[in-house]
Amino acid sequence: MMAFFKQGFILLLLFVSHPVFAEEEGGAEVQGIPEMTAAQRQAMGIVTSPVKRHRLTEEIIAPGEVTINDYRSSQVTSRITSQVIARHARMGDAVTRGQKLLTLSSVGMAEAQSQLLVADREWQRVKKLGRKVVSERRYIAAQVNRQQAYAKVLAYGMTEFQIGALLKQGDASKATGTFDLLSSQDGTVISDPFVLGQVVEPGQVLMEITDESLLWVETQLSPDDVVDIAIGTPTRIHRGADKWLKGHVVQIHRRIDETTRTLPVRIEVNNARGLLRPGLFVKVALQTAKGEAVIAVPKSAVTLLHGERVVFVLEGYELYPQLVETGDSRSDWVEIQNGLKEGDEIVTRGMFLLKSLLLKSQIGDAD
Repeated sequence: MMAFFKQGFILLLLFVSHPVFAEEEGGAEVQGIPEMTAAQRQAMGIVTSPVKRHRLTEEIIAPGEVTINDYRSSQVTSRITSQVIARHARMGDAVTRGQKLLTLSSVGMAEAQSQLLVADREWQRVKKLGRKVVSERRYIAAQVNRQQAYAKVLAYGMTEFQIGALLKQGDASKATGTFDLLSSQDGTVISDPFVLGQVVEPGQVLMEITDESLLWVETQLSPDDVVDIAIGTPTRIHRGADKWLKGHVVQIHRRIDETTRTLPVRIEVNNARGLLRPGLFVKVALQTAKGEAVIAVPKSAVTLLHGERVVFVLEGYELYPQLVETGDSRSDWVEIQNGLKEGDEIVTRGMFLLKSLLLKSQIGDAD
């Protein structure tokens, strides 16, 4: 096997050759890959890095489903029976914390607002007179009544800022029972199951908001496989068209599913580019126990030249193709069993430019 490997390497080098320069009529023409300084390589987008050892880990492949991140989600509800009188956001809108989402009107809120205005006016009068003028009983009663009225309006759904604005006006005609519901977080409105004029009950969900930049993927694993999975375990999420997204395990359920006899595992995925949607079915690859460290290079560093796998090696200012024998591959890495040693400098970006230079020179030689 080793003799065949060396023989193939020699034949490949004889075919593509090292960089040479040939004098032709009208001047010098560069054949193959010319020698390059670091600055020249950088200008051409050629990046190199030393060969190192990497631990190629085993993977468990399982189906999964994208879900919203419950810890980055919230529901917008009314705390009292109300009627929706205005909408300020709709499904798909990006909203910020404290943004007005919808306006409600409630008879119960109107009564609570009126009671607060009356209680606040009495408290302001008693407080101004002071304890020396009014009795202790009246002073405490006014204070408690105002406090209770304030707490009731707050519990019904008005914010402290909204209550402050109402009290500052001090106008009983403003106690109309209208109030706004605000967003409690930054995110996207993913549902809004209501229509204007609809009467809603306490606890009824009017809007759902979630931060779609960080989603969950739920997968089901056998209890035996979960033994090799831990919080923080790196994962890859396949969404089709050879697109893989990186994630990591954030939770492992404590209770086995009674129907499937599996353990749900929750993975967190950065979705800043919006490639995933809740409800999407995906393939999940989870890393398990680590294997032995081997010489490995990025998959992108290996290319085909005349049907053989090669990498481009840098020695001084010279770049040339090196035949390699590959082994196992995991994630974005592939094992190199022959052809490279630890510390060799190889091209990790720009190898297609180098490949085209070689092929172009060979076509010219054929002419």
